[in-house]
Amino acid sequence: MREYRLISDYKHIETYKESFNDLAKQIFQLDFREWDNKGFWNDNYVCYSYLDGDQVIANASASKMIVTSNGKDYKALQIGTVMTHPAYRNQGLAAKLMNHILEICEKEYDFIYLYANDTVLDFYPKFGFERVPESSFRLLATDLKKHVEQKSVLRKLDVDNEADFDIMKEFAAKRIPVSTRLGIKDSEHLLMFYFLLVFRDAIYYLEEADVIVLFEREDGQLHVFDVVSKKPVDIEMVISHLITAETTIIHFHFMPDSENEKIQSAWMTTTDDVLFVRPSLKMETEHFRFPLTSHA
Repeated sequence: MREYRLISDYKHIETYKESFNDLAKQIFQLDFREWDNKGFWNDNYVCYSYLDGDQVIANASASKMIVTSNGKDYKALQIGTVMTHPAYRNQGLAAKLMNHILEICEKEYDFIYLYANDTVLDFYPKFGFERVPESSFRLLATDLKKHVEQKSVLRKLDVDNEADFDIMKEFAAKRIPVSTRLGIKDSEHLLMFYFLLVFRDAIYYLEEADVIVLFEREDGQLHVFDVVSKKPVDIEMVISHLITAETTIIHFHFMPDSENEKIQSAWMTTTDDVLFVRPSLKMETEHFRFPLTSHA
C-alpha cells in the first residue's frame, strides 16, 4: 500500500485548507470557507488528515470543548468530519486517523465522543467507543407555565448584515451553557458554524430577554434548537414569546433547565446522529441530551 503523509493543525496553510474544504463539500455538502474566512477556525478545531501530494484524501477532525453538567466541568474532545475520498477507500485510512487521535489525545481529556450515522455504527466500537442512548425533551403548549400578555418583538437576524452578525459574534463569545444540567462551554467556533451553515434562516433576537433563539415552526410544532444568552434566563418565559395559537408541542433540541414536571422525556429511537463515547459516560440523570448546536 502506498504511504501517505499525515498532517494536522494546518489552518494557516491555504492549499491544504482548500483541499479539505473540497473534500467536505464532496462528502457532506459542507462548505467551511465562509466560516474560515470570518475567523472562526481557531485552535479548538484541529484537522488530522492524510495527503496524497497536496490533496487531502482522508480526514478526522477534533473539536476541543468543556462539557458542563450539574456544576462539574469535563474536558472533552469531540471527533467529527470523518471522511475519505471515494478513490482512497478500503485502505484503512479512517481507522489509522482514529487510532492516531486517540493515541495522542486520550490522556488529555476526561472523555472523547462523536456522533455517527447509521452507515458506520459498527466502525466506532472497534476503537473502544460505546453507544450511548440520548433522549428527547418536549412540552405540550398547554402545559407551558409562563404566559406573557404582550409578546416581545422577535427580530430575525441576518448573517449577511454586519450589525446583526456583530450581535451573533458577541453572543457566541459570551454565551453561558444552554443548560446547567448538560451544556457546553468554550465552543464559540461550533456555534458560529451553526449560525453560518445550518440555521442561518432560523436566528432570532428576543430583545426583552436579551437572547438569541434558534427555532422553527412546523405544523403546530415548535422546534427550539438553541437559546443563546449571556446570563441565566427563564426558558419557559422565552418559549412563551415564540408560540402561536397553532402551537401544540414544543420540542427542545437540548436538555432544558426547567422546574416544569410536565416536560416529557423519552429515549430517541430514530435519529440521524448516534452518540458514541469513550470511556463509558455515566450521567447523573437517566435521560440526557447534548445540545444540538454542539454537534461537530
